[in-house]
Amino acid sequence: MMKLIASIYKSPKKDEMYLYVEKAKGLTQVPEKLLELFGTPRHVMDLMLREERPLARADVVQVMEGIQAKGFHLQMPPQKDDYLIELPDELLTMNDPL
Repeated sequence: MMKLIASIYKSPKKDEMYLYVEKAKGLTQVPEKLLELFGTPRHVMDLMLREERPLARADVVQVMEGIQAKGFHLQMPPQKDDYLIELPDELLTMNDPL
């Protein structure tokens, strides 16, 4: 049974993009180029990852395998529905309160 203590960081540049790393190693194994694209990581929390404990938006086994193989796991934002991407902002915010 695999388990790992991970630190989770949020990207200031891209909403809902997260970086998982092994807590003991921190961000030392994350490539510099990825950190440039990610932005200055904001620590969200530390979490014990275990196979039997699922994550909300990521496969916990894939996260742990990525951390062990590369030193990190990058969680991308969920895909937006196509119809939302194509609508202009003024239509998306039309009914928002002032």
